[in-house]
Amino acid sequence: MMLTKPILGLAVGGTLGLLDGLSGFFEPSLAPVMGSVITFSLLKGLAAGLATGYVSQRFHSMIVGILAGTGIAAVLSLLVILRAGMSLFWDILLPGMLLGAIVGLATQRFGRPASPAGAIR
Repeated sequence: MMLTKPILGLAVGGTLGLLDGLSGFFEPSLAPVMGSVITFSLLKGLAAGLATGYVSQRFHSMIVGILAGTGIAAVLSLLVILRAGMSLFWDILLPGMLLGAIVGLATQRFGRPASPAGAIR
């Protein structure tokens, strides 16, 4: 079963976003806000995965997929940084960009291209 690129991006982005959020348990100072950390990391991963999947569906280039994933995730990470504070800038931005690059790679490499409109199965 091959998933379309946006659905694969959603699955990979959500999974990596959840793992990114759960990694906050390694930082004791985040204990009071772990619910927010997990929620925003998951939402960031889902949004970045879906958007990257649509870009990957439109452009069939590995470089474009990886750069789009990295850029989309960086923008979403910056939105999270605005809420969390600049003291966590690199702690949020770098894992977010890595998530985007992995999603871009996965959607280009493993995602099923969109079927042409009107195609008969």
